[in-house]
Amino acid sequence: MDLKSRLLIATVFCGWLLTPTSAVALDVTVGYIHWVPDQGPVLSNVTPDPEDAGLRGAELGIADNNATGKFLDQNYSLESVIADGEEEALAALDTMLENGIDLFVTRVPAATLQAMAERAGDNALLFNAGASEDDLRTRECQPNVLHTIPSYAMLTDALGQWLNMRRWKEVFLITGPTDQDKAWADAFRRSSKRFGLTIVEDKPWTFDSDLRRSASKELPAFTQARDYDAVVVADVRGDFGEYVPFNTWLARPVVGTQGMGPEAWHRVVEAWGAAQLQNRFRELASRDMNSEDYAAWAAIRTIGTSVTGLSEAGHSNIREYLFSDKFQLAAFKGRKLNYRPWNGQLRQPIPLVHPQGLVATPPLEGFLHPDTELDTLGYDRPESDCRINQ
Repeated sequence: MDLKSRLLIATVFCGWLLTPTSAVALDVTVGYIHWVPDQGPVLSNVTPDPEDAGLRGAELGIADNNATGKFLDQNYSLESVIADGEEEALAALDTMLENGIDLFVTRVPAATLQAMAERAGDNALLFNAGASEDDLRTRECQPNVLHTIPSYAMLTDALGQWLNMRRWKEVFLITGPTDQDKAWADAFRRSSKRFGLTIVEDKPWTFDSDLRRSASKELPAFTQARDYDAVVVADVRGDFGEYVPFNTWLARPVVGTQGMGPEAWHRVVEAWGAAQLQNRFRELASRDMNSEDYAAWAAIRTIGTSVTGLSEAGHSNIREYLFSDKFQLAAFKGRKLNYRPWNGQLRQPIPLVHPQGLVATPPLEGFLHPDTELDTLGYDRPESDCRINQ
């Protein structure tokens, strides 16, 4: 073989070595199951929740995953079901499992989430984007469930830090009649002890009148007390809380579920590149992004980030990757986020907002933790009975 032929073969061989191998196309389907029970008529309808809260966030997450996945030959799709009841939600889970879907985002009540987790078993990984109950993170943890929605304890600890920092340590607590109201109030009572606050009055809301006509008469009398620094409202669904500001006996700030309060997300969050996320969501949904939307988006982006890091899907692989040092979620909150290994809760800062502005973003400076300041929000490892990775 002459020199010319040898050079030609060598050139072809080197070119073959340098040519990138084509990636195998990867299709990832995520199931989204949504069921919010009818709460009955509310006494106030000032700020109704959008019926598609959560779903729209999941859709944006899929779009964001595909925006980066197309360069890696990864394709993401969403199969969604808006159920009318628990049985329909469970049936949707069964159908999707039979169709080979093993990654789910849910916005369902805590009891339904527990039933789903037991039914899915080792065959799927569920991301909770709707249930904030603390029991899901302290006593009733499931190894196949991760939480992107903050717990009530995370929300109230954020508020407790801020009240402590402002030295507004004596508060008047008003608790609504629903189970969610009571769960939020219980979380705040824990936070008050944790951050040195005193609840000088702890009253349940027992009125069923139309506050549009009687707020200026009912609320001053209801909030009479010797003195307090702030009024804390626990009214998750918005029965009466919107009427409390400016109607208290003493001229004091109103915080909690109404007034200035903790949220997973709000339209006023714009730092750390969040404005671009807000704009993309408005373009998709023609409304502002809320906490449930953000939690669903974070769950979908968790999946996309993991698949990109692994170059493969599968719930078992993703779960293992999420609890490794390699995983970090870029989530427009000023720092990279990860999941608590003992209960599967997404660590995250909590914005404190009022309807027109951002006030602070706990954890606040001065509240220290040996591992990460993010674990000053919510139940820390010693406070939880859960050990989902043992």
